[in-house]
Amino acid sequence: MDIKAEMEKLVKSITGDPAKIEEFKKDPIAAVKKYAGAVTPPEMIDQAVAAVKAKIGADKLSGVAGALGGLLNK
Repeated sequence: MDIKAEMEKLVKSITGDPAKIEEFKKDPIAAVKKYAGAVTPPEMIDQAVAAVKAKIGADKLSGVAGALGGLLNK
């Protein structure tokens, strides 16, 4: 099993669905366990939670940067 590929798949699965993002925000560990599928060791769950949080944060920064860019172009 390619752990990196599985992690990327999990991050895309959660961050690509607004309902999953809300579920993740309420209980990150439960959401990762739910969408990871296979039995996941605790250290992998922690890494997955961190990866999803990083992706959500990057998406928010991208949106903010885009909004600021739009304001500056006016």
